[in-house]
Amino acid sequence: MRKVLLSVMLMVSSLVSSAQSYDERIAGAMNAGDWFALDSIYKSAPKDSISPFLEVFSRCLIGNRLNRPDVSVAAFDQLFKEHSSSLGLDNLLSSTIMFSTDLSRIGYNGQAAELTKSILEATREHLDSTWTASLEQAVSKYSALSAYRPYGFTFAAPLGRVPFRIVPVGEEKYGSVLMHLENTSINGIDADITFDTGAGVNVISDSLARKFNLIPIDGYVTAAGIGRRKGRYAIAREVRLGNITVSDVPFVIMDFKTGNAKADRHTHHFSIILGSELMLQLKDLTVDFTNKEITVPSVAPERSDASPNMSFSDGMNLSVAGRVLNNPILMNIDTGDASYGSLGVSFFNANKNFIMDNGRTDTIRGGGLGGVVELLCYRMPAMPVTMGGHTLEIPGLVVNTKPISVSALSFDCNIGLKTLMMFGKVRFNLVDFVLTTYPQDITVFNSRNYDVPSFKVPRHKGMSVAQALGVIAVGTARALINPNAPANPDL
Repeated sequence: MRKVLLSVMLMVSSLVSSAQSYDERIAGAMNAGDWFALDSIYKSAPKDSISPFLEVFSRCLIGNRLNRPDVSVAAFDQLFKEHSSSLGLDNLLSSTIMFSTDLSRIGYNGQAAELTKSILEATREHLDSTWTASLEQAVSKYSALSAYRPYGFTFAAPLGRVPFRIVPVGEEKYGSVLMHLENTSINGIDADITFDTGAGVNVISDSLARKFNLIPIDGYVTAAGIGRRKGRYAIAREVRLGNITVSDVPFVIMDFKTGNAKADRHTHHFSIILGSELMLQLKDLTVDFTNKEITVPSVAPERSDASPNMSFSDGMNLSVAGRVLNNPILMNIDTGDASYGSLGVSFFNANKNFIMDNGRTDTIRGGGLGGVVELLCYRMPAMPVTMGGHTLEIPGLVVNTKPISVSALSFDCNIGLKTLMMFGKVRFNLVDFVLTTYPQDITVFNSRNYDVPSFKVPRHKGMSVAQALGVIAVGTARALINPNAPANPDL
């Protein structure tokens, strides 16, 4: 397991001492996991001022983390052909995971399977059980998907329209909500589908996979929510979303039961999930919470010179660069979080005095994929959140004092559905990787409400174990059960 913990960034740090200034800046951005800075530095740097390895590897990471697989696939091909001797085993394996992921994103599942299989066979005698299982799982997934052409789109009009409704979940007094798509079907059968931007894969329960006649295939994936579970892939030959028809849609068959009777009463609210994998293929979608409609142009925009404000998180979820109390932080965008959202334990540890002075102690209970959790937190009064170009006061963010669980993927900031609804309309331009908000009512933050400190924002990390091992995050309903209920009001 110790080898698995090594990041692909370790090799970069060894270059810094002898590198020129652009190399130092590039290595610093890589080690900090600051993909926006890496993109900016790479664009401005004369290419002959960057060492050959870092020039190629910059393109690999920029393409992988900023959703430019056309860039990263060519770069990884060059990396493997010209710099493989410089990679070392752990860096080779991590790069293989990223390379195969990007090949799959542009429909080259067969090539992704061949690449991963060749690396597995060449390195098997040097691998521990974790790496072996991860690569074998990747080979099975890409091999199975290669028999299909996932995500073929047919639009009945120049503008795709998918209506949705906001559905209460849990006890009414807590105000938890999820987002269900309307006018939808799977293989010709009407379906109740939850739209979850925090889910890296599409998910369906075993019973509904049988009801909707999905085709099981020999591909597997590990999904992380509150816990982690392994699921098997299946194909829906046709999914209708409003006036958009999608062919060969991959789903992961997953057990939604948590083992908690109260939580399991609500699992029907998210027995079918469409997530960010579908969003990436749609390329440009606007979620209009006022008119309860998602719109998608049938012809995606060309990539522009716009600077991205979105990147992939460690679990390959959609993150946006935003601000809390005017301090920068990466936010996980999660319509599967039924609350306003939360700030992570690293944020609490970095700003403990301010949070304890201004927040109210609370205990929240959450249910989601893999189990339930109860956490001590601080519920903050209205705090300004900046996202997509606008700032609003958000009334119900909580700050966690401990990680959700050992196996869960964690985020410095998780933005839930109720916060997104306050922004009115949210556009996901997944070509430029730019998120833009269009709120109807803007409340200006009054700084006199707080003795505002200089917040300490958690430092970005390099590539995590989760990405290296191909774990996909599923964010559905983190705050489903009594999300706003003080279990112990005397705390």
